[in-house]
Amino acid sequence: MKKVNEDYIAKNKEAWNQKTTVHIDSDFYDMPAFLRGETTLKPLELSLLGDVSGKRILHLQCHFGQDTLSLARMGATTVGVDLSNAAVEKATALAGELNLDARFICCDLYSLKEHLTEQFDIVFTSYGTIGWLPDLDKWADIVQHFLKPEGKFIMVDFHPVVWMFDDHFKEVAYNYFNTETIVEQVQGSYADREADIAYETVSWNHPTSETLQSLLDAGLRLTNYHEWDYSPYTCFQELQEDAPGVYRVKHLGNKIPMVYGIVCVK
Repeated sequence: MKKVNEDYIAKNKEAWNQKTTVHIDSDFYDMPAFLRGETTLKPLELSLLGDVSGKRILHLQCHFGQDTLSLARMGATTVGVDLSNAAVEKATALAGELNLDARFICCDLYSLKEHLTEQFDIVFTSYGTIGWLPDLDKWADIVQHFLKPEGKFIMVDFHPVVWMFDDHFKEVAYNYFNTETIVEQVQGSYADREADIAYETVSWNHPTSETLQSLLDAGLRLTNYHEWDYSPYTCFQELQEDAPGVYRVKHLGNKIPMVYGIVCVK
């Protein structure tokens, strides 16, 4: 199991509280477009989610709720969970402002059973999620616990190959099979690199084998696994837009996987 810094939760909560204050008004998250009714969900996850009208969806690590609320706009009843109290406060305010069927819980993901007793048709998570968690067996147990029988777990996230590289994708800086805690001092944010914020983050790399095996060991059945050679977000350096919403590393092109998707059934 990954080595764990006991204070990682407090450090990451502070990091995401700081980032939330920047993200809310950033061009990256484009709040005016969202408030006008545009979805923040990308074609990759929409293709896996399908028709969610009438579904109950639990959204893990939801940040300040734009995707959770986009799912509610599609007719789902949603519950979003996030570690950051600043993010959850904003998400709750947005749900009220937009009169959407969504509510939000602020807690460490591993303690979710203490805050929620329902089960869901879909458990969903996307983009920058499990790297903040040291133990994927505990994570997968949370996933299966909150799924109804025959419910689906749907995940879209950045491929662990991406996390091997340095910020400029020039050299391999981290082990794909990393079992050590990654502690970094960060300034700015992926949404605004010039933002006047500084914080420490604690994270872990997880190879796809670890992710998949944890879900299988939790009793889930894998039905779909996808890899894509691009990112739908401009959240990394050295990217170029090869088509609308298709971003690749300039000097690597389509040579590496950048995003993967998982669908499992309970």
